[in-house]
Amino acid sequence: MIDVIVRSILNTNIIEFLEEHEYYAEQIADGIYRVTKEGELPVFVSVNGNNMFFQVDLGNISEIKSEELFFNLLDLNTEILPVSVGIDTTNPEDSRLVVVESREICNLDDNELLGVFNALQLATDKVEMLLANYLN
Repeated sequence: MIDVIVRSILNTNIIEFLEEHEYYAEQIADGIYRVTKEGELPVFVSVNGNNMFFQVDLGNISEIKSEELFFNLLDLNTEILPVSVGIDTTNPEDSRLVVVESREICNLDDNELLGVFNALQLATDKVEMLLANYLN
């Protein structure tokens, strides 16, 4: 028997799609979502125009910041592609270490979206392991 593969395209609301894949998603403001999965840090997703921005907040690192830490974080960026580590300075009094990614929403498919969440999870784990060296 010949195995015939049929590719199907189904358009689904982001919250419904993520919940079907064991994520909990809630819209917390217009165009801003908080997405969680058991045991993982929340991912904040904002939609602005034709782009989606993903961010995992790892906290304030002002007490452990050093040139060596920043160098190691930048170096880690080469290992955690397509996501990257950055500093969110939206609030200058509380700069935050974040893991970020972005995607265009036109033609966004299921594998691409799930790939972003997987990459964010793996990168967050690596950054947390690096930070552990500075917290001890």
